[in-house]
Amino acid sequence: MSSHHTPAHVAGHTASKARADGLLAAFEPRPVATRCGTPSYVVAREVVHDALAALRAGGYEVLSFITAVDRLSIADGRVPQGRARFLLVHQIEVLDTAEAVRVETELTEADATAPTVTDLWPGASFMEREVYDMFGIRFDGHPNLTRLLMPDGYGHHPLRKEFPHQGIEPDRLYREWDERRRAQDPSVPPEEQAPSPFQRR
Repeated sequence: MSSHHTPAHVAGHTASKARADGLLAAFEPRPVATRCGTPSYVVAREVVHDALAALRAGGYEVLSFITAVDRLSIADGRVPQGRARFLLVHQIEVLDTAEAVRVETELTEADATAPTVTDLWPGASFMEREVYDMFGIRFDGHPNLTRLLMPDGYGHHPLRKEFPHQGIEPDRLYREWDERRRAQDPSVPPEEQAPSPFQRR
């Protein structure tokens, strides 16, 4: 039996669903099925922050992760009819009981933005930066929405479906920086020279 479907896990999912159903009732959630059984709901972007705040106030105090799904088809470069391109996913848990719930939000490619939850969970800062870096989804109100893994100025988002497996311009930024560095006045001290594009902030 899968560890996701042991009696203890099933009981936990049942308890979590009952709790989440009550806390999310005001936000018109649409339940969705998951393979692991974790209660999951799609809510509108306009209410996702309030929905997550309600869940946090109701005992879901741990933010497990924030991620996204790109629904673009590699085969034909289209998004399935009736669906937005991106699905933003927050998973949160109750610390004492490990009850988990997922809140999903559909975002179009033309307006791939969502409200930050750094005011609810400060640790969301790095999760949101990674989602922005990899998918190009922006988080309104984020205190420092900069790239986390790729260099500033890269111009691409590696977990989008159209991104080629072999990568794009893997050394362009380094070559441009190296050319600027070599062209600088040698009397300029190193700390005042152009920063490397790979220098993290």
